[in-house]
Amino acid sequence: MILFNQLIIFCPRCEITLLKPTKQGKVRDIYDFGNRLVIVATDRISAYDSILPDDIPYKGKVLTALSLYWFGRTEHIVKNHLISVNIDDFPIELKDQINYLDGRSMLVKKTDVYPVECVVRGYLSGSGWKEYKKSGTICGIELPKGLKESDKLPRPIFTPATKAESGHDENISFEKAAKILSADVAEELRDLSIKLYEFAAAEAESKGIIIADTKFEFGKLHGKTIIIDEVFTPDSSRFWTVDDYKSGWPQKSFDKQFVRDYLDEIGWDHEPPPPHLSLEVIEETSKKYIEAYERITGKEFIK
Repeated sequence: MILFNQLIIFCPRCEITLLKPTKQGKVRDIYDFGNRLVIVATDRISAYDSILPDDIPYKGKVLTALSLYWFGRTEHIVKNHLISVNIDDFPIELKDQINYLDGRSMLVKKTDVYPVECVVRGYLSGSGWKEYKKSGTICGIELPKGLKESDKLPRPIFTPATKAESGHDENISFEKAAKILSADVAEELRDLSIKLYEFAAAEAESKGIIIADTKFEFGKLHGKTIIIDEVFTPDSSRFWTVDDYKSGWPQKSFDKQFVRDYLDEIGWDHEPPPPHLSLEVIEETSKKYIEAYERITGKEFIK
């Protein structure tokens, strides 16, 4: 049974006819087919809670390909929701947009999603750095004094956040996460998140990329916890280069920080409507996403 209105709409951004998604996020479209979902990673990019008017070429395909790579590499730690990326396995209702969906979509198992973002930080950056400067802590975790921006932490820390349908996610303490999830589930998600981060961070570093921090989403299926959504992508992680790394200031990155920096440089006040990106920023951001994929997987990205 299809749980959404089978309305045909026109998508001007991708110039194809689309079946209306059940849910449309900032960068993802989701189609609900009962116990299965089709998750589509678009080329949209968001910054400061706004969807920007310009797409980043190949971004959705990079996110899907990297998630597929890491799902395969981390199955020994936790199972995932992936069923197939083979378009022939997708529901027939999507046959009219196969060309668009191919390479940027996953057919996945539908789960009961845990309502907490599972964030792991290995380095001091972003909102964690801002909080540390004020209080010496991140999400209630006390850190050593005298750390500098982008410093490597003594050990990776689990800093959960509440999910926001709009606006920023809110960092919360482990204790608050335990109240939302239950103590047992919070401990399970914390342990899985740390294991995933440590495994992937070691592999990525051997290939010249530092995973400074990352976030996961988990769900429950048949009583078991599995990982869902995306994993270790430039959208869900902060990627730095090993060769350029030096603590004490912000780092060059493969994620959308490059876009945020541009928006700050041109003086945008972060209020809608967002400005257009320059052609140079669009092209450079696309290159950064593709380079991240190629460094991590060791494979050429096929456009």
